[in-house]
Amino acid sequence: MIYLDNAATSWPKPEPVTAAMARFLRDVGASPGRSGHRLANEAERVRFEARELLASLFGLADPLRVIFTHNATAALNLVIRGLLTPGTHVITTGMEHNAVMRPLSALAATGVSLTILPCAPDGTLDPTLLDQHVRSDTRLVICNHASNVCGTVLPIRALGARAHAHGLPLLVDAAQTAGVRPINLHDDNVDLLAFTGHKGLLGPTGTGGLVIHEDFDIARLPALIHGGTGSRSESERQPDFLPDKYEAGTPNAVGLAGLVAGLQYVLARGVAAISAHEQELARRLITGLTHLPNVQVQGTHDPQRQTAVVSFTIDGRACSEVAYALDERFDIMCRPGLHCAPRAHQTLGTLPAGTLRLSPGLFTTLDEIDEALARVAELAGVESDG
Repeated sequence: MIYLDNAATSWPKPEPVTAAMARFLRDVGASPGRSGHRLANEAERVRFEARELLASLFGLADPLRVIFTHNATAALNLVIRGLLTPGTHVITTGMEHNAVMRPLSALAATGVSLTILPCAPDGTLDPTLLDQHVRSDTRLVICNHASNVCGTVLPIRALGARAHAHGLPLLVDAAQTAGVRPINLHDDNVDLLAFTGHKGLLGPTGTGGLVIHEDFDIARLPALIHGGTGSRSESERQPDFLPDKYEAGTPNAVGLAGLVAGLQYVLARGVAAISAHEQELARRLITGLTHLPNVQVQGTHDPQRQTAVVSFTIDGRACSEVAYALDERFDIMCRPGLHCAPRAHQTLGTLPAGTLRLSPGLFTTLDEIDEALARVAELAGVESDG
């Protein structure tokens, strides 16, 4: 089997991830932040280690400013629904995932104004466009770090600098880049960063969160969910301090145990080394696909300006048909369709049919890329040299 769907969920997971989760269920099992016995304390140690590793990964000094949610979508909703109220204005881009566009669409129906910065047909963004659309009622700028459709990396550092010049916070959706591309909240001018654990961080599904820059005042951001935290239990009001303010309810502790192991694996390999490996895979994939006469490749065609997420179409062939053939005939796993990002496909010119997405990961080999290219060429009607 050749797995090329890492943009959805990375697989396989490193063996230490599954081992850590099994150990937690077998030997710990308790809830962090609840009770005071040794098992609960060990569960809290695991959760805090996850905070420390994420703070280190993203250049944050205070681990308590790492908030855990079920996924990046929940983290994005926390910020979007917390900072935007009727009568306010938000700016985003034409390459966003529905994790951003759906909550914004819902808020637009309540009186929140929305500006979508246009991106080029390859998914790139001119950050100077931001200056033309800031208004007195603008409260937030949102962008993804890299497209889940074509891999194009957006200029978050330049966009953040321009947002800050207008006194605005930048919220970044790093679902596609956390663990794959270096990110530093301070250097990259990011105020709020939503991440997921089950992609580049090599952890399990059901893990993710929000990283909050030290300079961002949490008094500006109300809690989205209220409930038990294990702290200040005498009060029926949600705690106002970090991280408890945003972490109501029993956490996915076994998932965090797996995430710790995934983070340790990523940090030991080094994000720069992982990025270099994936750029090599992307270069081989883009070069091979662009040389096929019946294949149209989306994005920048430049591995330095995109992740290893590569989307394409075959003239005259439905994407779903090709994906089914790759799966059933050749054991190659990929994803066809709109990838939960119709706005991005509108930008790329691939709406409504969508694309076929190949997304190699850390454990993908060049031989696997070559095999996938040969099979795509076969399906595209191109005779193999071999």
